[in-house]
Amino acid sequence: MSKSYEEIFKNNEIWVKEMLNQDANYFEKLASGQNPEYLYIGCSDSRATAEEIMGLQPGEVFVHRNISNVVNTLDMNATAVIQYAVDNLKVKHIIVCGHYGCGGIKAAMTPEDFGLLNPWLRNIRDVYRLHQSELDSITDEQKKYDRLVELNVQEQCINIIKMACVQERYLIDEYPIVHGWVFDMKTGKLIDLKIDFVKILKNIQKIYDLTNSNWMKSIKKK
Repeated sequence: MSKSYEEIFKNNEIWVKEMLNQDANYFEKLASGQNPEYLYIGCSDSRATAEEIMGLQPGEVFVHRNISNVVNTLDMNATAVIQYAVDNLKVKHIIVCGHYGCGGIKAAMTPEDFGLLNPWLRNIRDVYRLHQSELDSITDEQKKYDRLVELNVQEQCINIIKMACVQERYLIDEYPIVHGWVFDMKTGKLIDLKIDFVKILKNIQKIYDLTNSNWMKSIKKK
């Protein structure tokens, strides 16, 4: 264990040398600040790292990760990240990326007591409840599992669209645009779910649309 721990620092030294060989000013540029166009909200799973699967470099994507890429607007961690990304970094794209084979999704499908994880998994179980008719019609357990991964991404994207800071920034800049993706570990490919948010929110948008408030109207006039 100690050897593997020390290996990390050796790897870091090798990485530093490689970066400096490519660009002598690499770390000077890195330290000067960040200006990412993307906010990536993904799963904490150790097999699905944002920059690597997106082919991006440090500084190009702002990242938030938790179990099963959940965006609960009562979670100050997630909401603070989103607000900072939208208001300060002014990201143009917010991506929620789930992955097939997600342990959190599997746990949420299992009627067991997971202790402290229960309140977190309830977010995903609520997604199942919202889409129970569709999910229960799928007889293949693996396909049902995969579909819940996709639907969980969809619902977390909707939670982001509901947020006032996101709506406000969109009124001003027509950004950020919200996307729902899934990472397929078996192929290494990212899949854009191409979620039709206009269609999904058509009948309930008036409930979540904050743009008619006096505060939002004042922004529209600017």
